[in-house]
Amino acid sequence: MITKRIIPCLDVKDGRVVKGVNFQGLADVNSPVELAKFYSSCGADELVFYDITASAEGRSLFTGILREAASSVFIPLTVGGGINTVDDFDRVLKCGADKVSVNSGAIRDPSLIHQAAKRYGDQCVVLSVDAKRVEGQFRVFAKGGREDTGLDAIAWIKSGVKNGAGEIVLNSIDTDGVKGGFDLEMLSAVCEAVDVPVIASGGAGCVEDFVTLFETLPKVDAGLAASIFHFGEVKIPELKRALAEQGIPVRM
Repeated sequence: MITKRIIPCLDVKDGRVVKGVNFQGLADVNSPVELAKFYSSCGADELVFYDITASAEGRSLFTGILREAASSVFIPLTVGGGINTVDDFDRVLKCGADKVSVNSGAIRDPSLIHQAAKRYGDQCVVLSVDAKRVEGQFRVFAKGGREDTGLDAIAWIKSGVKNGAGEIVLNSIDTDGVKGGFDLEMLSAVCEAVDVPVIASGGAGCVEDFVTLFETLPKVDAGLAASIFHFGEVKIPELKRALAEQGIPVRM
């Protein structure tokens, strides 16, 4: 049986980890390198780093922080933010990332997914999708949730997988930072549409939210969260124990 992954997400802005609600009102949390070391030591299965303003500010992603973090942790690292070309993939992978997450760059140029998958393999290409309900449709948003692309999220995810994305991160803007539970309806629609691993992001508020996620949607591979881990509201070892007690397979 495939073990479920628990993944802390580090949203980095100006060299610091920040967190907001519904992608708004960002507050300073900690140093990304210190947090990465902490999570690596306490049982996180992977880490996700997002340079959350790189796309909106039209610049390339931080690399110094990434190099330092990659050299001090021993779990897979996925990195995103400002990934617009295959050269960006190259740079990030050379800094020590295991996977590269692409979002706004793929919306601008959908062939980027295919190009990167062809060069580095599907397993290195993660399609991150920021989605929100608009007029009864799951709609894709770009630039850190600031811009409605008009794209249908399920159709977009299907085309991304067809082009070579090996994993999907679904960020529900509707539930982001609200701590009322993962967006099970949106996640269910994605799980039905594709056969690659799906990572749930946005909405975790307590241990029970992860239990509900994996029990309700066994096809979801991983639960990703930020503030509940950053502020110590949920501790990863305790979360994993609770999941194991419910018969949900995790790496202890």
